[in-house]
Amino acid sequence: MKKYLKVVGITVGVLIVTGLVVAGITLIVLSTKGPDPPELVPLDWWEHTVIYQIYPRSFKDSDGDGIGDLKGITSELEHFVDAGVGAIWMSPIFVSPMVDFGYDISDFYNIHHEYGTMADFEELVQKAHALGIKVLLDYVPNHASIESDYFIRSEAREPGFENYFVWADPLINSTDNSRRVPSNWISQFGGSVWEWSEARQQYYLHQFAIEQADFNFREQAVRDEMINIMTFWLDKGADGFRVDAIPHLFEANPDDHGGVYPDEPLSGNMFLNPNQAGYTTQEHTRDLIELYDVVYEWRAGVDRWQEENGSETKVLLAEAYANISMTMLYYGDERGTLGAHFPFNFEFITSLSAASNARDFVFRIKHWLTYMPHGKVPNWVFGNHDNNRMPSRFRENMVDGLNALSLMLPGVAITYQGEEIGMRDGYVSWEDTVDVQACNQGNPDNYWQFSRDPARTPYHWDSSTSAGFSSNTTTWLPVADDYREINLAAQKLADRSHFKVYQSLTRLRKEPALSHGEYFLQSLSQNTLILVRHLLTHDTYALVFNVGTEEDTVDPSRITLVQDPLTIYISSIHSRRNTGDTISTPVTLQPGEAIILLTPPT
Repeated sequence: MKKYLKVVGITVGVLIVTGLVVAGITLIVLSTKGPDPPELVPLDWWEHTVIYQIYPRSFKDSDGDGIGDLKGITSELEHFVDAGVGAIWMSPIFVSPMVDFGYDISDFYNIHHEYGTMADFEELVQKAHALGIKVLLDYVPNHASIESDYFIRSEAREPGFENYFVWADPLINSTDNSRRVPSNWISQFGGSVWEWSEARQQYYLHQFAIEQADFNFREQAVRDEMINIMTFWLDKGADGFRVDAIPHLFEANPDDHGGVYPDEPLSGNMFLNPNQAGYTTQEHTRDLIELYDVVYEWRAGVDRWQEENGSETKVLLAEAYANISMTMLYYGDERGTLGAHFPFNFEFITSLSAASNARDFVFRIKHWLTYMPHGKVPNWVFGNHDNNRMPSRFRENMVDGLNALSLMLPGVAITYQGEEIGMRDGYVSWEDTVDVQACNQGNPDNYWQFSRDPARTPYHWDSSTSAGFSSNTTTWLPVADDYREINLAAQKLADRSHFKVYQSLTRLRKEPALSHGEYFLQSLSQNTLILVRHLLTHDTYALVFNVGTEEDTVDPSRITLVQDPLTIYISSIHSRRNTGDTISTPVTLQPGEAIILLTPPT
């Protein structure tokens, strides 16, 4: 019995020791295993996509008339697949007299003849969707052409249309009984917002060109019609809308000002003349609080269509040049009412330039992200059809770094036609200028200060006739002189090019650190910034970008998220560093140079 107890005791002791050893090994294994990877919540199609703005008149001409068209766009849809773009947004393609090249719409329900037919649009949508590309339309609800049926019927005081536009009686001079305009408001394109109608014997309001009469959004019939128009195009397959000129939907209500349209105080800007926008404060002509209710109505209408049709999300994107607080209201209100999926972020256009340093860039990026309501999606815009092209506003050696910022920051990246190949402003002479803004406000000596034409010249496909845009040697705007140097075909063949950097960046966006990760942003010096995208257990990527005009030496490793070894994922085309190179810190960057570093998971 004693022997048995002894054996049992030894056995039990061995088991205890063995158990302790196993437990210890288990604890060691568990302690070295590391954290579990985070759950990657599926994103809606639009929340981390790349949206590419097409200016249809200048993208691709299929029939040789020198004007881009829908068939031309359809023929080049594979370009967007190749580039890593998820959605295209087309500037207006609707019937128009083309005073403002499509932003003066005379028929909201049909395609302008120069661009093609409804069948062409339907073919474009079908092919784009087959390729996985969403199609967004540019929607212009603020105004209509004076050639529109709406305006003609309103001018004739036809019942139901009488108040479709903003009409006002003249003020009468007591000295000579002559008429004068109802207020001192100034059009965005120069001159008074008021234009006399002989037929109606009243003034109508136009915040833009004389030929673009402003709808009256205090008229319910107008608001209903705007929903009808959007519904029509959703039924046709559109995936959403970029909504134009929303800040101008409402003007001061004369009922709130003793029955008259109140004059605006002078802004005090000594660099403007009395006929230029901004000479007055514009406090009665833009950003009135009533407009947000209309935006919220549109969102409700789009969401209702989506629910009734069981479709994917249809998006509303708001064009809104406003102060940061007013801009954020486009997302929705504090009570949870939904507005646009996002208002465009124009901070890179309005607040930054070639003179900006790294701290300016960091401040402007954080400015948007600080004010943005919780749970909303940010977006980043470096150019559009209304502003000088990105390389022309900044510097040509910054193209890859600026594209990297747009594509690596959280949220939606928006690329204007040509930015993926670094297209610069084209030269357009006074004789060739067609932009109504330049023609109204400029002359042969200063028109370039107002003209939007240089950012609208035809796309550079290759080095053939008219840059491959058209078989015609004459195009609606002249092709830029540098098309043989800067074109897509050449960049596809080159060992290094802006387009190949762009492709690498859109591939990088698929990495979890960018689609779902956190961001860290800081200036390493006055000239150089660092943007780090990181997610637990996944690779970390860091953009180091010298936005200055001088060589700069910085130490990215002082940021704890950036750990050795550091490998070059991609670099700007004039960098001496190549993909796959291992680098040590500190690192010296040339002016405009951008490198993206791959660093081990945190």
